[in-house]
Amino acid sequence: MNKAGIAAVLTDIATLLELKGENPFKVRAYVTGARVIEAMGEEEIAARIAAGTLGEVKGLGEALVQKITELHETGKLEFHAKLKASLPPGLVELLEIPGVGPKKIRALHDQLGVDSIAKLATACREGKVAELAGFGEKTQTKILEGIANREAYGRRHLWWHAWTAAEPILAGLRGLPQVEQAEHAGSLRRRMETVGDLDFLVATRDPQPVADWFVRWPGVKEITAHGETKASVRLESGLQADLRLVPPEQFVFALHHFTGSKDHNVQMRHRALGRGLSMSEWGLVPAEGEGTAKEKAEQAGRQTDIRTEEQLFEALGLRFIPPELREGLGEIEAAETGPLPRLVEEGDIRGAFHNHTTESDGHNTLEEMTRAAEALGWQYLGIADHSKSSVQARGLDEARLLAQVEKIRALNAAGKFKTHVFAGTECDILPDGRLDFADDVLAQLDYVVASVHSAFRQPREEMTQRILRAIEHPHVTMLGHLTGRLLLERPGYEVDVERVIDAAIAHGVIIELNASPWRLDLDWRHWRRAAERGLLCAINPDAHATDQLGYVRTGVAAARKGWLTREHILTTRPLADVQAWLAARRRR
Repeated sequence: MNKAGIAAVLTDIATLLELKGENPFKVRAYVTGARVIEAMGEEEIAARIAAGTLGEVKGLGEALVQKITELHETGKLEFHAKLKASLPPGLVELLEIPGVGPKKIRALHDQLGVDSIAKLATACREGKVAELAGFGEKTQTKILEGIANREAYGRRHLWWHAWTAAEPILAGLRGLPQVEQAEHAGSLRRRMETVGDLDFLVATRDPQPVADWFVRWPGVKEITAHGETKASVRLESGLQADLRLVPPEQFVFALHHFTGSKDHNVQMRHRALGRGLSMSEWGLVPAEGEGTAKEKAEQAGRQTDIRTEEQLFEALGLRFIPPELREGLGEIEAAETGPLPRLVEEGDIRGAFHNHTTESDGHNTLEEMTRAAEALGWQYLGIADHSKSSVQARGLDEARLLAQVEKIRALNAAGKFKTHVFAGTECDILPDGRLDFADDVLAQLDYVVASVHSAFRQPREEMTQRILRAIEHPHVTMLGHLTGRLLLERPGYEVDVERVIDAAIAHGVIIELNASPWRLDLDWRHWRRAAERGLLCAINPDAHATDQLGYVRTGVAAARKGWLTREHILTTRPLADVQAWLAARRRR
């Protein structure tokens, strides 16, 4: 198991121990252990385990060393499994409700006998939760909203989690001797922000061994179908994965069919009919004649010249449409009249601005974050720790912020890293639209990310005016996570996004595409029109640890869905151009 998995298990143990009411010092030991592991390199962990020196690392006692070693070597931990089994499953499930932590769960269980989400909902509707000390009407209302959101979103999964689960399966399929081609399809291939299930498509003339391999995948919890043309499983993560097996000559047609949205596929079929053709997952054949589309396609068999999606689109008079754009939102008309834009790619990213360190609520130091950015080949890294009003995130006051600025300047001057570090802040936009720092402090920074972190329930007009006031501030460089949404947890607050976009364009302020898999905010659906009107984007991972810098992958995926090219994005520009842009911005 890698360090991210080990840290996740240790964090889960801490949560479970807290649910059981264990000694707070014991709970804290596991939290500390998780942070220590997150801060270490993969090679260092492996080397210390092999040498038996892991216990020399501060914060890792004998018990933790034993458990970390077991996880690293076997991928599982008996202690963790037994601990989970010792608690009612419904009690652990309560943690999925936002705002319901271990202490509140213990109180609900001890005082009301709540041991499931259903019982919690009933207790809330009966007003019993509001009567408990430390809860109240406001908390009760939030819990009910959280339960409602969970029910609405419960069947979906974040794209990042789905992609992480799908990639090793796809690699395994491609490695089988019977497989000629393999791809994932559906909403995962279209890079939707959330995914319902995983769809894999394989071209093969010997399907049974492939289906047998698929259902024996190590992460499979349940087999729901197992045939020669389709197999379906439920993974331990809760994701359903479907495998479809087709002859090689049908692969491209099935891939297009199972990738596109319903609207895209309907429009493509209409286009084919206008040319006297019938388009389906089986092929592209004459619309007239005897037999079903499948029978006609089978008759055409290997005689078809279409072997790639590019050829399929060309057969219908279209340029190639990237999978991310196949939503039925004008991509077909655009592909008919001219080439589609060259969408931004992961390799275009040169750096990012919205990142955190241990100075606020990050898990890695300034130097560790810089080293990780250098390993990615980034030319620059922006540090934007929270401002003082974000007390829950250990936000920096003026003195701490300016000390951090000096540290960043010294790090750049030392030339220790090839990656240049920009000194910034994620500055809270206060409820009345003022910024959390005075102008003389902000003037000493390279840039300012302005974000809302409080008073989410303000009326739409009040929230809009609040953000507009921040945009008008001369020191604001970009807006962070504009709507404040958390995917699968809560919708964004009420705000007039179009007015905010208009103001950002007018004042030369960037709006970030927050690449955290939980945010992807601003939503991709706004970007095409906004970029055409001149809005500049910055893809920022909002990283709180070194491995989270990789979240830019989700940001690029969302940017591609929004029709963005590298010309639309500041963080694709080389260091010298970014320095010049920031300098010009500060002179305004």
